[in-house]
Amino acid sequence: MLARRKHLYFAMMGTCVFLFVMAWAVVRLWSVPAAVGLCLFAMVIPPVAAVVANRRGPDDRWWDDPSGDPKSDEWWDELDGKRREGPRDPWGRD
Repeated sequence: MLARRKHLYFAMMGTCVFLFVMAWAVVRLWSVPAAVGLCLFAMVIPPVAAVVANRRGPDDRWWDDPSGDPKSDEWWDELDGKRREGPRDPWGRD
């Protein structure tokens, strides 16, 4: 999932750079307003690429990552209905 987002991000950013270079190396020779329009279009690509690259997919379960606080992780596991190793009862009567 991450590799696909990374590839899409670099493809979008490569397209952005290509549009800027083409606008001022080639298109401006025929039409400056078209080159400016091309740059305005290319200007929108980087924020969209950042959103696409940081989007979480349905299989990315970032909320399940342990926080580092054992008490908090135990509490969230209990809320999610997950079973941890060892007794569930704090007094071992399980």
